[in-house]
Amino acid sequence: MRTRFDKMHGLGNDFVIFDAREQPIGMSGTRARSIADRQTGIGCDQLIVIAPSDAADLAMRIWNADGGEAGACGNAARCVAQLIGGAPTISTAGGLLSTDARGSAVAVAMEAPRFGWQEIPLAQAMDTLDMPVGWEELERPSAVNVGNPHVIFFVANSDAIDLARLGPLIEKDPLFPEGVNVNVANVEKRGRIRLHVWERGAGLTRACGTGACATAVAAVRKGLTDGPVTVALPGGELVIDWRKGGTIAMSGPARHVFSGEIDLEAFA
Repeated sequence: MRTRFDKMHGLGNDFVIFDAREQPIGMSGTRARSIADRQTGIGCDQLIVIAPSDAADLAMRIWNADGGEAGACGNAARCVAQLIGGAPTISTAGGLLSTDARGSAVAVAMEAPRFGWQEIPLAQAMDTLDMPVGWEELERPSAVNVGNPHVIFFVANSDAIDLARLGPLIEKDPLFPEGVNVNVANVEKRGRIRLHVWERGAGLTRACGTGACATAVAAVRKGLTDGPVTVALPGGELVIDWRKGGTIAMSGPARHVFSGEIDLEAFA
């Protein structure tokens, strides 16, 4: 039996999406990793399964390219919203998302960010706004949970950081018992941030919606900018708006690439 999928991307952050609202499909971390392989599978940063939900219009499960599950993904939510159309609410392991795909840019309303060290989570108590830790030239980051854990470093020039080397070291540091997404950013001006992301379980990515959200939130908390702020990633730009104490609004493009069918049983 062959199963339909859709390939989509948000600013180059790409997804293979399966719609299991009417017919359940068997997905596992091992199968997701095989499908995500860019040489022997379809290839993607994350694999998404849409399912029915009692709490929202639909539920979304997210597997990273390494087969591990993620709690939330803003770019994936925008792609799913565009695929479904309208303004669906989406239930994820990281919280409930509201979307609007009726304009040229797809908007997602994320839940309020969390800052407690146990909520990131960290292995020990510390100030998550100005963490007294560092890895070589990357020092004193902030940490934010926006449905998944992020650590954010503000530097003079984010393009100059070897994130391909430092990203995996930080992601798997014992300070982060569930791993962490690593963001390196520089504030170009009050309303604009340049960002590079090492995504937990996926590696360097052209864009990361939750990374853009976490970075904008950290910048506002540090007084470096005010919302709304444009976050420029290698794949393009997202607009993030967050005011202290509130939820996060994110908007940007989402693109459908192609549809196809595969034999799931061929991917063990």
